[in-house]
Amino acid sequence: MNLWIWILIACALAYLTKLVGYFVPAKLLQNPRIMHVAGTMTIGLLASLTIVNAVASGQGLVLDARIGALVAAAVALWMRAPFLVVVISGAAAAALLRLVGWG
Repeated sequence: MNLWIWILIACALAYLTKLVGYFVPAKLLQNPRIMHVAGTMTIGLLASLTIVNAVASGQGLVLDARIGALVAAAVALWMRAPFLVVVISGAAAAALLRLVGWG
C-alpha cells in the first residue's frame, strides 16, 4: 500500500510540473538565454539516455555490440551523413558484431 502512495505523489508532481509550464509567460520563453539553456538541456538529456541504453543491462554495465553501433553512428554523424545513413550504419555495425559473436 505504501508504494501506491509514492506512485500517486509522483504522478501528482509530474502533473503539477506540467501545469506550471502553462503559466510561464511566452515572453520569458522567447528570451535567448532561456532558449539556449533549454536546447542544451535537451541535448544533454538525449545524450545521457543514449549512453545508458548503450551500456546498461538491468543493474549492470555491459560492453556488447551496442557500443560498436554507437561508435559507427557517431562516426557517421561526424562525417555529416544523413540521419537515415546514421541509423543504418549503427544497425549494420551491431548486426555484424553480433554475427561475429561479440554481444
